[in-house]
Amino acid sequence: MASDELDRHESEMELDLYREYADLVHAYRYIIVTERRTYLANQVDVKPVTNEAGDIYFDVAMRDAWVWDLYGRARIVRQARVLTFHDVN
Repeated sequence: MASDELDRHESEMELDLYREYADLVHAYRYIIVTERRTYLANQVDVKPVTNEAGDIYFDVAMRDAWVWDLYGRARIVRQARVLTFHDVN
């Protein structure tokens, strides 16, 4: 596959994903944005955690979630969990 074809294919995949997101966003209560992905979920529990070194990270548990993942097999998952040192919005 040529570079232009690959770029076009990825652009089409991302546009399809955006359309799916736009269709589903109103069916969920929360939009969760992390440094790596965007999630839609109906239940969210965000806990700040401090480790032994004194660093703070976030433990984000979601139920009934949709995951913005261009290459993932399943975008709708029963539950998802994210541990991150970055911001969670």
